[in-house]
Amino acid sequence: MHGARRRYSSGLRRTFLVWLVGLVLCVSAGSVFFSSCSYGADHKRVIILHSFGREFRPWNEYARAIRAELDRQSPFVLDTQEHSLITARSTDPRAEVAFVEYLRTLYLDNPPDLIVVIGAPAAIFIQRYRAQLFPAAPMLITAVEQRRVQFASLTENDTVVAARHDFRYLFESFLRIAPRTRVVAMINGNSPNELYWQSEMRRELKPLEDRVEIRWYDKLSFEDILKQTAALPPNAAIFWFQMIVDGAGVAHEGDTALRRLYASARAPIFTTDEAFFGREIIGGPMHSPAALARTAGDVARRILAGEKAGTIKTASSDFAPPKYDWRELRRWNVDEALLPSDATVEFRTPSMLDTYRWQILLVCAVVLIQAALISRLLHEQRRRRLAEVQARQRMSELAHVNRYSMAGELTASIAHELNQPLAAIHTNAESMELMLGSVAPDIAEIRQITADIRRDDERASEVIQRLRSLLKKAPFEIRDIDLNAVVGETIEFLAGLMVARNVELRSSIVDEPLPIRGDRIQLQQVILNLIVNAMDAMADLPSADRKIAIATSRIGGSAEVSISDCGPGIPEERRANIFTPFYSTKPDGMGLGLSIARTIIDAHEGQIIAENAVGGGAVFRVRLPLFRPRERRTDR
Repeated sequence: MHGARRRYSSGLRRTFLVWLVGLVLCVSAGSVFFSSCSYGADHKRVIILHSFGREFRPWNEYARAIRAELDRQSPFVLDTQEHSLITARSTDPRAEVAFVEYLRTLYLDNPPDLIVVIGAPAAIFIQRYRAQLFPAAPMLITAVEQRRVQFASLTENDTVVAARHDFRYLFESFLRIAPRTRVVAMINGNSPNELYWQSEMRRELKPLEDRVEIRWYDKLSFEDILKQTAALPPNAAIFWFQMIVDGAGVAHEGDTALRRLYASARAPIFTTDEAFFGREIIGGPMHSPAALARTAGDVARRILAGEKAGTIKTASSDFAPPKYDWRELRRWNVDEALLPSDATVEFRTPSMLDTYRWQILLVCAVVLIQAALISRLLHEQRRRRLAEVQARQRMSELAHVNRYSMAGELTASIAHELNQPLAAIHTNAESMELMLGSVAPDIAEIRQITADIRRDDERASEVIQRLRSLLKKAPFEIRDIDLNAVVGETIEFLAGLMVARNVELRSSIVDEPLPIRGDRIQLQQVILNLIVNAMDAMADLPSADRKIAIATSRIGGSAEVSISDCGPGIPEERRANIFTPFYSTKPDGMGLGLSIARTIIDAHEGQIIAENAVGGGAVFRVRLPLFRPRERRTDR
């Protein structure tokens, strides 16, 4: 390791000697050039001296921000020259001699209007050689921690814009968001500046040694450091401070070392400076280059405007409010609820809601409106269905009442039909009683009388059964029935009433069956209502003209029953309202019969039509869909 360091120092000295020879040859030409340059009062020459080089983070970020602030704030035209104190990476004091001679010769006859020193090594260098280089030029020392400034050596032409490190506060802030951390790996190099800070950090972090194990790698090469950090145990963290020169004496320029560490490490990385934030660092309290640059730019402007540098005093800046990288928080599963209340989170990947907030809200609003409309429609449909069920129930009740009313009109017919078989039974019973009282009863005749009594009894029973069916209050029940059978049963039921009213009924029942699905009782009621209405319509006609024709037929996919009469027909002005509830053409009618009939036919998905016949009278047609049951498969 020490051999590598000696090789590095020897190579550095040879480089400076060659560099110095070339510079000295052009010094005279440069001096003539600077002497010939004529600067007006609105032109100012500024030197920026870097500690390690123009591409070393974090100092390059400070230099870039300060230069931008100078260009923004200064009312003067600036001629800015930048130099790098690369000897800060070496422990050989002889390496500075050539660089001092170069600067002295370059600016001997044309001293700068302001020297801006970036970082502690450059500040120490300038303060050490100030009398030889720029004894009267004003100097601004910045991007430096206050402990690295030799305040006792400052002149009246010097001022400082410094920062203040608080390592314990920084570590406690990290442990607050990652409380399970047990090991912290310290990434800090082996240059003089880095060794100084190692001793400072050991002193400040000593109170935390009972909470976490702090591991130091300053004696290792960077390659060995990468191996160590790649094998860190769970619940570990990495603190990145500097890596100018590693333990093997190898210099690491720019941010290459941090990128390699991030690529191999298996633990979150935190640091003191925001210049490293944005790619590898999880975040926390950090120094802000932008904030310090604003203060430094303002001080530089005042100095260029003629204000004495030594009279300008600024307080050392502390860490800025914490900020965190959202990507690293997610990578290491850090709960955002643990972040300080004043913390900000950057680089948050916008979610779909963040990117398309208004579009999503609009779509959600449309969906909600649609859902509300659909819910409303479903509610209305449910209410409509409920209303239909209730209406059907009410109509069923009205139909039942209508059947009772119809039964009242059929009372005479029913009594006549019952009296006939009962009278026959009575007569046959008396005859059989007389025959049984004789000396030699005729057994064959008695058997014949008994058969007659049984037949008349069945006939009376059928009449009562038909009446019970008509008056029965049963729920709407769909079954497979034959329309021809329904019509035939209704005709038989009304036979007595036809005789009582002197009405001739002609029926034409088609030979083929007409299979339909429906409620037998309700369909009988429809046909019964239509026939009774037809008889009522012919009440004023002579008995010879009271004729009703009832016929069944198949029309396409429907079964039809038609009922026609010879009455006066339906007035044209009343045809539109004939099926309207409570609308009646009879003086004493309630207007419910035809309305109930249409409701029943609608429930059977059928159609009822009222029209006038060509030769006079009215015709009512009832059409119901035919039902064709599927044939059962027998090849299973």
